[in-house]
Amino acid sequence: MIGKITGIVEEKSTNQILINVSGLSYELEVPISTSFSLPDIGQVVTLFTHFVVREDAQLLYGFLLRQDRDMFRVLIKVNGVGPKMGITILSGLDSNALARCVMDNEVSTLVKLPGIGKKTAERLLIELQDKVQKLTTQNAESTGVQTMTATIEDEAESALIALGYRPQDAAKAIKYSKQIGQSLEQLIKASLKSMM
Repeated sequence: MIGKITGIVEEKSTNQILINVSGLSYELEVPISTSFSLPDIGQVVTLFTHFVVREDAQLLYGFLLRQDRDMFRVLIKVNGVGPKMGITILSGLDSNALARCVMDNEVSTLVKLPGIGKKTAERLLIELQDKVQKLTTQNAESTGVQTMTATIEDEAESALIALGYRPQDAAKAIKYSKQIGQSLEQLIKASLKSMM
């Protein structure tokens, strides 16, 4: 799985970037918030990534901040939310703004995003409540700024999704297979066994 990429910006548009890494150019889908914060063409950039393998495509999504990538991974686990909608949501709200929106139960903020109706917004708020609370932690070094961290379960789930499993199936397998004190590798192996 590709977790992070560092290279030279070759091209950039509103939702895409082309990064040259030692002569090999990677095309990444990015939220608008990342796109607007990118350095100029010819400059070096590092992006946290999420790799999606589908029957008809292999897609790489990039984020300047790890917390945005982690929030993206939480979003695409919600039933009915795919990577495209996840990018749309994070284009309108960064991870911290989305976390506040979920904690404050702000349906009105979510329905302002393109493609999000009232029913979808309500479902998002319900399904994200526990996941966002788990993801949001206090960063001891900063002065009260909230950041995101992924758990071993989230990392294992992302690995299974990258291997081509549906997010819902990956989540069930992780829930069924997790045990106290397991390493990431052990959890992934146990989950793969449970799906066979």
